Amino acid sequence: MVFNRLRGWGTFFCNIGLTLGAGLASWSVVFAETAGDGLVKPVDIVHYGRFGAVGDGVTDDIEAIVKAHEFANQHGLPVKAEEGKSYNIGGRNKTAVIQTDTDWGTAKFIVDDTAVENSRASIFAVRSSLKSFKLEGLTSLKRNQSKIEVSLPDTCLISVADSNVKHYIRYGLNQNKGGPKNDIFIADKDGRVDMEAPIIWDFDQITSITAQPMDKQLLTISGGIFTTKANAAEANYNYYSRGITINRSNVVVDGLEHHVTGEGEHGAPYGGFISVSSCANVTLQNSTLTGRKTYRTIGSAGKPVSMGSYDISLNRALNVSIVNCRQTNDINDRRYWGIMGSNFCKNILLDNCTFSRFDAHQGVANATLRNSTFGHMGINAIGSGTFTVENCTLYGRSLINLRSDYGSTWQGQVIIRNSVFVPSCGEPANAALFSGFYSGQHDFGYTCYMPERIVIDTLRIDDASHSQGYQGPAIFSNFNSNFKDDSYKERYPYVKTKEVHVKNVTIASGKPLRVSDNPFMFKDVKVVAAERGL
Repeated sequence: MVFNRLRGWGTFFCNIGLTLGAGLASWSVVFAETAGDGLVKPVDIVHYGRFGAVGDGVTDDIEAIVKAHEFANQHGLPVKAEEGKSYNIGGRNKTAVIQTDTDWGTAKFIVDDTAVENSRASIFAVRSSLKSFKLEGLTSLKRNQSKIEVSLPDTCLISVADSNVKHYIRYGLNQNKGGPKNDIFIADKDGRVDMEAPIIWDFDQITSITAQPMDKQLLTISGGIFTTKANAAEANYNYYSRGITINRSNVVVDGLEHHVTGEGEHGAPYGGFISVSSCANVTLQNSTLTGRKTYRTIGSAGKPVSMGSYDISLNRALNVSIVNCRQTNDINDRRYWGIMGSNFCKNILLDNCTFSRFDAHQGVANATLRNSTFGHMGINAIGSGTFTVENCTLYGRSLINLRSDYGSTWQGQVIIRNSVFVPSCGEPANAALFSGFYSGQHDFGYTCYMPERIVIDTLRIDDASHSQGYQGPAIFSNFNSNFKDDSYKERYPYVKTKEVHVKNVTIASGKPLRVSDNPFMFKDVKVVAAERGL
């Protein structure tokens, strides 16, 4: 028996064949569309136009786009945007969920943020169809624990928290009371932890723990030329999320462009046009993003602050690679905020990128930056493991800034190879390789460390333009000007660097490389020079 049924979504219809036998039913479903010659052909790709998208750059097409992806997800079909179309995305509270391969090609998408119903609603959300679940039986965890005593249906992403312990108790103009201790890691079905992204905290107790099965099949999103008409909301911390969120593991975004127009005298910040969270193994490649204009507001300490605004945001994500990506605006233009931010991540790679900034906000475990250029906001990081900078050019105020609002902490080692440091974009400055601040009087919720071991192998410091009285570049800036003798007492002691290995450092000013403007604070640091160095 064969039924032909017209669908409400246009010229598609479904041919359903039903065969009964031996008390069992078998179904075959073939999706088809009517061609211009009246003939019927199979449908293997979903187009937005079949669901009513006009693509004239004026008509709001979000409803049709949402329906197209709903259909594609239900039937496991890829989605392809029509070439030459320009899809307008208005301010309605609608999100298109992507669960199948999507090819936007050269199609354009205009995201109008001038009047929105929900600033926190993303336009596209890449989600897994696999359901997370609470994990029972675990009451504690140890740092670098290699196995958890649970049985899992398959490899899972494990998220754990202890709400009784506060971490990242922020210091400074955006001070806060911190958040629950948390961690995220991968375990296979036998509970073996992926030690490339190890557990980084001890958990004496656990108040919540969930497991998210990881998709094995790679999902690919390609192409797309997006333009955001920026919001003109009041300048406060009402973050806009009108972009693409990725919450599914094993995803590649390839060849996307994002532009921004209409930024005025004030506006609310953006949390990231590309936002990756609670997943693993995500690659953003061959793409062009845009730095956001910097606006100011009043921070939690009651004083004016600049608001961070991002085009790329990574949160609780593992194994994220950003490869061969650029930004549309000048990386040294101080009108624009740093293009990316991250929190609670592990194993971030940036390769062949040109960005105004790299930032590990509330910590990263292991990061590698190579073959890349970083602009006026430089490299900002706290975290643990190994931080590697290789074949890079850096224009920040310091080579690496250890964020003072979270304790200027890095528990591990830092490796700098074959790189060039141009302090403060070449403007007169007192150059320092590592900057930060630590008073020893604030409780961040954890012990704070300087990198235990620093390796600098082949570095050019282009400090020919420098301030008056400049004595030469310092390895460490003055992390605490009050800590100048033994009378100063740290309530929360800072664990200082043990060794700095220096090799092949050339300095344009001809002045010597020094330890610090605060020699007392760093008096116990052992500096080992080989060939050209100190």
